[in-house]
Amino acid sequence: MEDSQVKIRAPETHGFDALLFDMDGTIIDSTPAIIKYWLQMGENIGVDGNEILKTSHGRRSIDVLSILAPNLANWDYVCKAEGRIPIDYGSDAVEVPGSRKLLDRLQSLNAPWAIVTSGTTPLVTGWLDKMKLAQPKHMVTAEEVEKGKPDPACYRLGAKRLGFDDTSNKRILVLEDAPAGVRAGKAAGFDVLGLVTTHSFAELQTAGADWIVKDLDSIDCIGMQTGTGLVKIRIRDGLWE
Repeated sequence: MEDSQVKIRAPETHGFDALLFDMDGTIIDSTPAIIKYWLQMGENIGVDGNEILKTSHGRRSIDVLSILAPNLANWDYVCKAEGRIPIDYGSDAVEVPGSRKLLDRLQSLNAPWAIVTSGTTPLVTGWLDKMKLAQPKHMVTAEEVEKGKPDPACYRLGAKRLGFDDTSNKRILVLEDAPAGVRAGKAAGFDVLGLVTTHSFAELQTAGADWIVKDLDSIDCIGMQTGTGLVKIRIRDGLWE
């Protein structure tokens, strides 16, 4: 099925114990900056950067380098390299539509949310500072987990940092743009909302996303449910076949 045949679902409202956001492609879109980063990295290690770009989205730099340049696959090098991205290519990133409004709303409610990303801490904090976006109290970054997405460990750790050691009776919403991240969220046992900012509807659907939307403009945080403390989220203009 072609994405042009995708239809619009009726609005839905759900309550979640917490929200876990991917960063790039979900909160911001730094694709032009990341392209420049990998093209430059390719020059540095003698590999065609365009070939790297075919499989690098949503993957940790250290995992890519462990295959292409094992001598550089260490956190000191990766953190320094990624930390330069917002500095060198800061004008090449934009907000994903609706992200600022949603994060500001969650912050104002003191709702439980975190960023869970394949990027390093210097990269994430660099972008948040550069773009003056809401800073979460908790993050899980690339250097904190043994395996990157689609392994679910990062999202499980994100829930744990928000105080949910046992998520068996909790409803956690993961917001993702990459199939690897969608699979990680589902493998963690969480609900997943996919954004077609970097991948197609079909790719996100195949990965297992529960809802798929164009971007975060389709998501409203209504408030906190009295008594349960659940975060009430309305999903508008959801895509379906």
